[in-house]
Amino acid sequence: MATFTNQATLSYNNNVTSSNIVTGELLEVLSATKTAVMDTYAANETVTYIINIVNTGPVAFPDLTISDDLGAYALESTTIVPLTYEEGSLRYFSNGILQAPPSVSAGPPLTIRGINLPAGGNVALLYNVRLNIFAPLGTNDTITNTATITGARVSTPITASETIMAASEAYLTISKAISPSTVTEREPVTYTFVIQNHGNTEATAATRATVTDTFDPILSNMKVSFNGVAWTEGLQYTYDAATGLFTTAAGEITVPAASYTQDPVTGVISVTPGVSVLSVSGTL
Repeated sequence: MATFTNQATLSYNNNVTSSNIVTGELLEVLSATKTAVMDTYAANETVTYIINIVNTGPVAFPDLTISDDLGAYALESTTIVPLTYEEGSLRYFSNGILQAPPSVSAGPPLTIRGINLPAGGNVALLYNVRLNIFAPLGTNDTITNTATITGARVSTPITASETIMAASEAYLTISKAISPSTVTEREPVTYTFVIQNHGNTEATAATRATVTDTFDPILSNMKVSFNGVAWTEGLQYTYDAATGLFTTAAGEITVPAASYTQDPVTGVISVTPGVSVLSVSGTL
């Protein structure tokens, strides 16, 4: 609810006099909210947003325009946009009924035109955005996304914002190499497992990460090390010499968190994953 004041001036015979000041209240009939389906995000993920616009008045609002800044933020003298609209994802509902797609410009900013808000009704807009190379990923990092609604009958632009936070989690990948790649029977061979953490949180013992592999051909005279430290069978891992099944004990695999750097000129965020190395050697 907004208040306004007004005062009149009377001029006569080179005299000027002012009236009393009156105060009024302007009842706002439009309101808007913006909600993310999930309140956390991770690299390259898709986020679904919902914009709800409600009209409590007796008159419709035709041809509204919604502009979404896609989480834009300032960096030095540059504006960085961490979200990218997914083409074709927009769904437009009026009083709960799916409507024909409106005009959409991916931007940035994302611009949606031709939204008709019925009297005493509501409109819902659902669409997807994807995290791009400008999205901050560190612990406690956030993206605040703001939509602005304008139109010929909208006296003051209406805004609605939503803030989502970077998920605090480990995100692990594993790769495997063999050396030498060509070997004869009864010769030694080494399998190297490189485990990377692209997440902003260390994979600790509580993560209970395990590595399982069935070696074929079966290895004998096995030796295992993790980050250069020798492991003991039955303590940090188990091995079935009859089947070749190798399994690390839950929680013995730990990987440090990734680190993130942002180019101060381009705004691109680079990820340096945390790395741990598991080595398994033996004789074929």
